[in-house]
Amino acid sequence: MEWASCRQMYEKMGDIFFESNEMMYFCKPKSVSAYQQHRNVMSEKTEKKDDLQQVNEALSRSEQFIEKNQKNLLIALAIIVVLVGGVLLFRHSYVAPRESQAQAMIFMGEQYFAVDSFQLAIHGDGAEYIGFEGIIDEFGITKTAKLAAAYAGLCYKSMGDYKTAVDYLNKCKADDIMVSPALLGAIGDCYVEMQEYGKAVSYFEKAAETDNELLAPIYLMKAARVYEKEAKYNKALKVYEQIQNEYPLSQEGMDVERFIERAKSAQ
Repeated sequence: MEWASCRQMYEKMGDIFFESNEMMYFCKPKSVSAYQQHRNVMSEKTEKKDDLQQVNEALSRSEQFIEKNQKNLLIALAIIVVLVGGVLLFRHSYVAPRESQAQAMIFMGEQYFAVDSFQLAIHGDGAEYIGFEGIIDEFGITKTAKLAAAYAGLCYKSMGDYKTAVDYLNKCKADDIMVSPALLGAIGDCYVEMQEYGKAVSYFEKAAETDNELLAPIYLMKAARVYEKEAKYNKALKVYEQIQNEYPLSQEGMDVERFIERAKSAQ
């Protein structure tokens, strides 16, 4: 008997006849076609089987790649281990002791800096202390050498050598929120003294990007005054209004109204 005829016969009898990959069997009709349910289950099994086969094929390709390139992979791994080990050994056996020595040396320079003995702070005392410049040359790979560069820059700024001050201050990349804006602001001050106002205002605005609510309005005020020196009163007014809106309780914010009026009248 043909399949279509058999199916019609069994459906007339009230049962649903359907096919499995392994056998043919009957089931009583339900609200959802048992035949369709079975087909869905078989479809999901087929999809899972296909996914599993794809995973197995990918793993097989990976294994083949590893087997084929095992020697090169081992060499690359060995190089990485050697490099990482070398870096750690270098830091532990060389950099760390040098850092300790530099920290002990810079302490003396900080004492000279605190009492405005800038020449001694920079060049040393000819005895035990080698000066900020000596620390930079001798311990250049250390963090303390970067701090020495910042001190040297501030010393040269105080002595009026603004170009040298900028050179040293740019060598120091400080992460501390209280230090980094101050260094940027110091560079801005140097450019003001050199009458390079465009560069000056750029550094003041960078310094003002800090989240420190004490320092930010200070450098915004400096930026606005530089804009006024350049007769850019519209830009100066915007900065003054920014101080008024964002830092109203700061010293600059409480005193900014007169600068706003001055900038408005100068336009």
